Amino acid sequence: MNTIVQHLQKVHDRIAAAAAICERSPNDIQLLAVSKTKPATDVQAAYAAGQRQFGENYVQEAVDKISALKAECPGIRWHLIGPLQSNKSRLVAESFDWVQSVDRLRIAQRLSDQRPGNMRPLNICLQVNISGEENKSGLQPAQVEELARQVSQLPGLCLRGLMAIPEATDNSDRLKTQLLELKQLFDRMAEKYPQMDTLSMGMSTDLELAVACGSTLVRVGTAIFGSRNY
Repeated sequence: MNTIVQHLQKVHDRIAAAAAICERSPNDIQLLAVSKTKPATDVQAAYAAGQRQFGENYVQEAVDKISALKAECPGIRWHLIGPLQSNKSRLVAESFDWVQSVDRLRIAQRLSDQRPGNMRPLNICLQVNISGEENKSGLQPAQVEELARQVSQLPGLCLRGLMAIPEATDNSDRLKTQLLELKQLFDRMAEKYPQMDTLSMGMSTDLELAVACGSTLVRVGTAIFGSRNY
């Protein structure tokens, strides 16, 4: 059993244990394997172990992997979880299944307009700056409702949920407060938009807390693929 397979199993075990503690079903929590900076062979290894959803931050790197693996990895689902510049929107609209980092109407409109007509609508999560950090991408919580309304009307998109990258802090109480605020916002939005079923929060270091706070999708890279060499 190779290292990636072992690491995947450990992450699934962590999710199951965290779900049991808060009396949730582990089947309600999806795992997104974050493969940014990792070679296509690592994605192949995780795919062979049953993993189907992969997250990427860098558009051109991701498109190269998507093209290389298209034939031999059917059923794979690609999520863009990093910032998206306008000049890369067509590549994303034509290649990805999900974009979790939408925080501007202009980007959403371009993705909708550029989504090929023979593809399903592009699944969208709105990125929320739940920690209020000035140097972090994402909507302020008060801005989410208006952008959700606008995105829900775009024909090439399907509004599926919210995503956040909480503050990098060792203060678990502070982190928990941010995660719970996002969950409350998600619940309010899901009442208006029944198709919203994805709350993307939690990473390698804090997935247990994210599960306890209601995450439905955790984004895990290092714990699966090892540390990154940038």
